[in-house]
Amino acid sequence: MVEFRPLGRTGVKVSPLCLGCMMFGRRAGLAESIEIIDAAIEAGINFLDTANVYGRGQSEEMTGEALKRNGQRQRVVLATKVHGAMDDADPNAQGTSRRHIIAACEASLKRLQTDYIDLYQLHRPRPDVAIDETLRALDDLVRSGKVRYIGTSTFAAWQVVEALWVSKELGLNRFVSEQPPYNLLDRRIERELLPMCRTFGIATIPWSPLGGGLLTGKYS
Repeated sequence: MVEFRPLGRTGVKVSPLCLGCMMFGRRAGLAESIEIIDAAIEAGINFLDTANVYGRGQSEEMTGEALKRNGQRQRVVLATKVHGAMDDADPNAQGTSRRHIIAACEASLKRLQTDYIDLYQLHRPRPDVAIDETLRALDDLVRSGKVRYIGTSTFAAWQVVEALWVSKELGLNRFVSEQPPYNLLDRRIERELLPMCRTFGIATIPWSPLGGGLLTGKYS
C-alpha cells in the first residue's frame, strides 16, 4: 500500500514515490514510456515529474500522450519545469524571464495535452533575472488557472527564503516545494536547506538518490 503525504503546506496528497520522466524520448520510446507510466499509476504512484528541456519537449509529449490514452490525468499530480534552453539560436528561449516563462508554459500545456499544470517549477535559479519578475509571471499563471502550484529545483536555502519574502511583500503566490539533489554522497541539503524547508513548510522532492548510478554498484 502506498502512503500519501501532503505537498508542503498545501492540501494536495502525493505518494512518497515520484515517477521521474527524464529519460522519456531519450532512452525510452513512446511505447515503453506509456508502459512505465501505466505501471506506476497501477502501483499507487500519483506524482509524475518531467521538464520541458528533457528531450527538448519529447518527455512532456510522451507523458501527455500516456495520460491521454489511459485517461488518468485527473488522478495524477503532474509536475514540469522551466528554465533550460529550448532553442540554441534564440537567447530568449531560456531562463526565468516573464517572456520565457509565459511562452514555455503555453508550450508545455500543449505538449502535455492538459489545461493546467499541478506543479510548475523553476529548474534552476537565475541570478541575472530579478526574482520579483519571475514570481509575478508565475503568479499570473496561477491566477489564470494554467498552474496550480509553483516550486523550485536546486535553489539554495537563501534563494528560497528571498523568494518567500518577496511573495509576502508583493502578495504573490509562494513556492511550495524545492527539488534538491540528495543521496549518501551528497548530503549538503542537511545543513541549511532541510531545516529551512521544515521551518517554512516547503516540501522536498529529492533527485539523484543513487548519485547518478554511483551507488548502484554499476561502476567499478
